[in-house]
Amino acid sequence: MARALAEEGMEAVFSYAGRTASPITQPLPMRVGGFGGIEGLAQYIREQGITHVVDATHPFAAQMSAHAVAACSQANVALAALERQPWAPQTGDDWRIVPDLAAAVQALAGEPACVFLAIGRQNLGLFAGQKHHYLLRLVDPAPQPLANATVVVDRGPFTVGGDLALLRRHAITHIVAKNAGGSGASAKLEAARLLGLPVILIDRPFIPDRLVFSEVDQVMRWLHAGSSAERGV
Repeated sequence: MARALAEEGMEAVFSYAGRTASPITQPLPMRVGGFGGIEGLAQYIREQGITHVVDATHPFAAQMSAHAVAACSQANVALAALERQPWAPQTGDDWRIVPDLAAAVQALAGEPACVFLAIGRQNLGLFAGQKHHYLLRLVDPAPQPLANATVVVDRGPFTVGGDLALLRRHAITHIVAKNAGGSGASAKLEAARLLGLPVILIDRPFIPDRLVFSEVDQVMRWLHAGSSAERGV
């Protein structure tokens, strides 16, 4: 999305939440950090002369997406989301779909297991009360609340061969993941299918109604369909 905007020469800014120590450099001016809630985001939109907002956050960043809906409504600017299609099960998959993180914790109840906990680092503490051994793959080395865990620092996209080797090396018996969609992190699901491992897959959270696209070119057509006046994205 950033590359497409830059190649078109559109005036735009790329906003990171600031949870990653070394975010990937983008071909647009970048800002890092929060806005101070809905009011802060609406104020930023007004002050910067933003005319269109593209919400390209993670599908599980429900609070940020909800804030974008409310702030754009307050500021009276157009909003569209660029959202990856969710993963769908294929023949050979052993998926147990659960509605949220709490249900994922419950789904792991039972005998100690070796769990690839592929949910990022924000909610790891929810799993601290269980006696499983966890494998965590994190973008940055950081303190985490799980005493019985192995941390691998790595950044996707990942390959099926690499994830097969990872799961075998750590004797993984279960995978817990969010249904983020896309290709960058799907390798673990393909590897689980090949190994016959169960996957506890967390469903996407509720986000208020908004215009949603799944492809960059769809967003670009939406941007061009508006006024021919100067745009700020």
